[in-house]
Amino acid sequence: MVLHLLDCNVYLKLENLQLSQSFKYRGISLFATHCKATRGDNVHLIIASGGNAGLAAACAANSLGLKCTVYLPKGNNQSMIDRLQKEKAEVVVAGKYYSEAAQEAQKAVERNEDACYVHGYDGPILSKGHSSMITEISHQLHEKPDAIFCSVGGGGLLRGIIDGCKYVDWDDVPIVAIETHGAAAFYHSMSLNESWGANCSPPPGSSQTYDDEHNISIANVRITSKASSLAATSPSTSVVHAGLRRQGTVTCVTIPDEMAMHTTCMFAEDHKFLAELACSATLSLAYHPDLFERIQTVNITKCNQSNENKKTVVFIVCGGVKVSLDEVQEYEALVREESRKSPAWEVFCNGERLSVMKRPTSV
Repeated sequence: MVLHLLDCNVYLKLENLQLSQSFKYRGISLFATHCKATRGDNVHLIIASGGNAGLAAACAANSLGLKCTVYLPKGNNQSMIDRLQKEKAEVVVAGKYYSEAAQEAQKAVERNEDACYVHGYDGPILSKGHSSMITEISHQLHEKPDAIFCSVGGGGLLRGIIDGCKYVDWDDVPIVAIETHGAAAFYHSMSLNESWGANCSPPPGSSQTYDDEHNISIANVRITSKASSLAATSPSTSVVHAGLRRQGTVTCVTIPDEMAMHTTCMFAEDHKFLAELACSATLSLAYHPDLFERIQTVNITKCNQSNENKKTVVFIVCGGVKVSLDEVQEYEALVREESRKSPAWEVFCNGERLSVMKRPTSV
């Protein structure tokens, strides 16, 4: 089991147990409550989402008795649409990518005086809501962890963790942010502003923009990953800025889709939870002790002095509903095929290329 693979005290923060089955519910439910308090019962929540943020908005709106419309890009399966409609949300399919769905959602807000646009991963209220998980962790652990591991897409979760660490005086705690190769917008944005970026090559089809407000460069990438919950073509500029400025390190890691798929299979067998690929990306480091040791030895210094023998680490199980039993079976087949091609995974960490031996494919 994941808790016994590492020579550490390992804790899992199970955000998959939220009402909408992902951490998104924390910030979005707080934002929905704010909208109702400031705009009244007639406020209409409109959000663009790849799925999980939309479901969080729909669940929050349903519990508060508010109207909600979710704009989805093409490609979401019928089960996601059914879930949203079960929560009484109106569903509009618009555009091929999230950015196109977001443009249509914003147009709808402009046409409706009762409408309020709900951003899927950016904004101070969302950050405040997401940061509550760190407050909870501080009460549950009663000690400072030596590192926190999380997935990163647009950056909403990461910003909440960074802000939460400030609130509980954990700003020196290292954070390890994990993405898949084909959705590494945060990794490449950080590389544009860090010295280790000199070792990085921009992915095909990518571009960059300069943000005058924060004086940083932001990468815009073409999404090729199957981890669709990480499919932000560019991250929030505020989270990149926060990651660059915080006292503790933010280590950036990208892994192959198939490595996350393998982890989904193993985590299901070990802990009886289905974790979508975006969530499994984080847990992949726990399932590969050699990679974990390589990263934590170089980038994680001991913060917790109460236990001198072992470090204490927290993995955020961010949740998400974009996974099924049928997909897990497909993952097993894809991982077996991939394992025949090479004995190792190719992983990148802060500009360094790492070779990680594959574990047996049977689960």
